Amino acid sequence: MFSLTALPDGFHTDPYPTYAALREDTPVCWQPDGSVILSRYDDLDLVYRDTVRFISDKKAVFGPKYGIDSPLYEHHTTSLVFNDPPLHTRVRKVMVGAMNPRALAQMEPGLVQLVDGLLDEMQAKGPVELIEDFAGAIPIEIIGNLLGIPRSERGPLRDWSLAILGALEPQLTPDQEEWGNRSVSDFKDFLQHIIEDRRANPGDPATDVLTRLMQDDTDGGLTEVELYQNCIFILNAGHETTTNLISNALELLERHRDKRAELLANPDLINTAVDEFLRLESPNQFGNRLTTEDVTFHGQTIPAGTDVHLCIGAANRDLRQFEQPDEVVLDRRPNKHHAFAGGPHTCVGLTLARMEGRVAVGRFLARFPTYRITDGAERGGRIRFRGFARLPAQV
Repeated sequence: MFSLTALPDGFHTDPYPTYAALREDTPVCWQPDGSVILSRYDDLDLVYRDTVRFISDKKAVFGPKYGIDSPLYEHHTTSLVFNDPPLHTRVRKVMVGAMNPRALAQMEPGLVQLVDGLLDEMQAKGPVELIEDFAGAIPIEIIGNLLGIPRSERGPLRDWSLAILGALEPQLTPDQEEWGNRSVSDFKDFLQHIIEDRRANPGDPATDVLTRLMQDDTDGGLTEVELYQNCIFILNAGHETTTNLISNALELLERHRDKRAELLANPDLINTAVDEFLRLESPNQFGNRLTTEDVTFHGQTIPAGTDVHLCIGAANRDLRQFEQPDEVVLDRRPNKHHAFAGGPHTCVGLTLARMEGRVAVGRFLARFPTYRITDGAERGGRIRFRGFARLPAQV
């Protein structure tokens, strides 16, 4: 039996044979702690759409995991992704409003300028590290701009994000838990002067997400805890997944050089190609829900109160939904993958993420059509998020 706390050798390098076995042989995979993994596309689709029998509130899971007085518990039980209405509705409405098509169109020239500047710096180096020099630098700037965080103060944001999201892994060492708790506390301390300044000097609510969050008065507005923790969530969610999207795409195109040549010959394919990268190497490999009543999948009853792990990485390669599911099909249509989850919890930043992927990967290829990944690539070593810790290259 596959266990999230006892991974097979080579899992982080290539989890997809394991996912295929789960999907085909054990679509309901029980875990030693009583939780369960679902891995088929239609099963995930059903769960995402059913917000009555499957809820996002994880207090019952995170209490025993972190301790109810811990910073990690406060963060992960208050942020958008692990909440249901009314908090989820209020925060999501604010964020959707700030990422309307007009606002995103206004952001694109700045994104192009940022990407081109990073490409210029890499061209001067030759040997580069694609996470530090490129993929990880882009979302920090974009989300930092959305929240109005001074550029000179963005240095610690990436490490805090890695620590806080890393604490979502199924099994933590004491050091990882301590690092996650300390990062939440440090992040809150960091945000204090930014929030105080924004109260005194509000930004343009059309483009400043923090100002929108502070000015929203729906149902009395956000509490202080909700405001701080959702600022942290916005940065974390927009950073980790987009970094993984860009780096996974560049590594995938290195492994499939015929597809890189196809994309170089047909640059307009970049829009559908980004969704194919998201499907094949989903930046977020697992989601979670909690059952509110007994439910049945494939003849097995899952009791109320069960923590359900949704294996996005497996569902996105399900032959029942996708033809040639393990192949790179740059012009795949339709491509209704689950990389952005689904239902009411569909990722609020999906259009921004697609724009970042399109601009970053497209302009990187145009500048460095013969780039090579060199020795020393290192996966992030996490189950929930699939990306690289290091990705050295020669451009």
